[in-house]
Amino acid sequence: QVQIVESGGGSVQPGGSLRLSCSISTSLSLYTVGWYRQTPGHYREHVASITFKDFPTYDDAVKGRFTISRDNAKNTVDLQMNNLKPEDTAMYFCTWKSLWGQGTQVTVSS
Repeated sequence: QVQIVESGGGSVQPGGSLRLSCSISTSLSLYTVGWYRQTPGHYREHVASITFKDFPTYDDAVKGRFTISRDNAKNTVDLQMNNLKPEDTAMYFCTWKSLWGQGTQVTVSS
């Protein structure tokens, strides 16, 4: 059974940074890996994705602040988040082949 584990969440002040990591227990292979986020009472929304050829896609709300990267040898996908804003507060999830991890909480507050 494939396991997807997110880590790196926490609480930071506005303008701060966090680096999330998604670890997958099998080869990433040719599949795109994505990061999504969700707040209570809202749908899960796309944040960033990266293809097996390292082509990234970002939601407009995070462009220029977040960077997604992929390490196929380690089966990990990281999300570097800079200049965090209170509206970035959410549970962040990693997804691969329609499978999801349990999420990691990010809270941005002064």
